[in-house]
Amino acid sequence: MDKVPVTKIGYNTLTQELKQLKTVDRPNVIQAIAEAREHGDLSENAEYHAAREQQSFIEGRIQELESVTGRAQVIDPSTLSGTVVRFGATVTIVDEETDEEETYQIVGDYESDMESGKLSMSAPVARALIGKDEGDSVSVHTPKGTRDYEILKVAYK
Repeated sequence: MDKVPVTKIGYNTLTQELKQLKTVDRPNVIQAIAEAREHGDLSENAEYHAAREQQSFIEGRIQELESVTGRAQVIDPSTLSGTVVRFGATVTIVDEETDEEETYQIVGDYESDMESGKLSMSAPVARALIGKDEGDSVSVHTPKGTRDYEILKVAYK
């Protein structure tokens, strides 16, 4: 099995979610199923079917998180340095056409969150940035067309 790169913070978040699912959510849904069964006929019991669907989601997510955390290669970006973009780097780029600045941290697929500036390393922008240095220009092919960015700053926090 392949290792899954993940930041230290991302790993902690994933393990906290796993703990929440196992210790709180799973017992709650088991209780909800038991209560729904007490209402009688299961074939027309919407509460029962909803609880079973929720249980299926929880069990699937537990299996996924156990797999990811078991294969995790935890990387602490604060131990890295330099101006070359690698996994864990916080990169400030500027769109060469619009002069809009954006800052992203390059993270693993399971911890990406665009709203908080965490960009998956498999995203087109991240793939274009990895291996480049401060001051370099990169072209990124996106669904909206080709975008050109300049790397303003690379930091490891």
